[in-house]
Amino acid sequence: MFFHIILPLSGGLLVFLGGMKLMEAALRQLGGPLLSSWLNRATASPLKGLLFSSGLTALLQSSTAVTVLTIGLVNAGLLTYGRTLGIILGTNIGTVVTTELLSLQLGRWAMPLLIISLLAWAVSVIIVEREAPFRTKPPSKLLAFQYASLACAGFALLLGGIRVMQAIGPWVSDAGMFRWFLERSGDSMWWAFTAGACLTAIIHSSAAVIGTAISLAAAGALPVEVGIGIVIGSNVGTCVTALIAALGGSRAGHFVAWSHTGLNIAGALLFMPFIDQLAQAAAWMSSGAGAQIAHAQTLFNVICSLAVLPLCYLPFWERMGSLPTVPPTAR
Repeated sequence: MFFHIILPLSGGLLVFLGGMKLMEAALRQLGGPLLSSWLNRATASPLKGLLFSSGLTALLQSSTAVTVLTIGLVNAGLLTYGRTLGIILGTNIGTVVTTELLSLQLGRWAMPLLIISLLAWAVSVIIVEREAPFRTKPPSKLLAFQYASLACAGFALLLGGIRVMQAIGPWVSDAGMFRWFLERSGDSMWWAFTAGACLTAIIHSSAAVIGTAISLAAAGALPVEVGIGIVIGSNVGTCVTALIAALGGSRAGHFVAWSHTGLNIAGALLFMPFIDQLAQAAAWMSSGAGAQIAHAQTLFNVICSLAVLPLCYLPFWERMGSLPTVPPTAR
């Protein structure tokens, strides 16, 4: 069991998380200096904030990064609470891009993409080093190319980690513990929900948990309905990072984190009784088990965000802008 399940799953998950962090860091360096100013300009209305944060989250491949940045801006008094509502909704929509990419089963291209990306990065580094004596600072275009190459390398590692995890499918299907879990999930989907929420809260990455569910489903080791329950739970578990980021911050920062948490919990409570219907809708969109889980997450996040969007225009939220932005301990 250790060599056939635990070791490949742990190794694949580590490669996945490493690739995710590398891609996230490279993309943040690529566009990070402009994020604060962009956020302030693009949040004039909840709809604009939703559209902007959807694109930004899809670009950074991390809803957590955008949410934590938003909390930081609110705590610093650079962004009012009312203007964050659209951003909170948009992060849930933007994060589905990662899941949809994972469902395409592009693992066979992981190694070629990794080699090409690292070669491109190495060539750009050599060029910068050779021209260093003649320049006061490296050309911005070459630096951008370096970060883009590293982002591609991170994505290749992410795909490779998924491919490793997929290899455990037959062994997982025969594991007694896994059959026990499936039996419990057959009695109640809340077991799958709890597993997704707890795993995500522990490793601070809903993409990793959802990617694992997609891999197991694609390998035939996980029923689609159970995978959807895990996905819905992971959307709740990912709120833990935002709540931690808000600790010690202002009241407005707390409201941002709790609004993010409240949205995901409310969406989970709304959709959990209708997992079968969600699975049927996903099956209509695709015949592949892994793709169905990805499509179910897309439907879940998009419907929840668009349903809440009209509420963001209530006059009540304008009064939230008067919340103090200085932490109580700093007064």
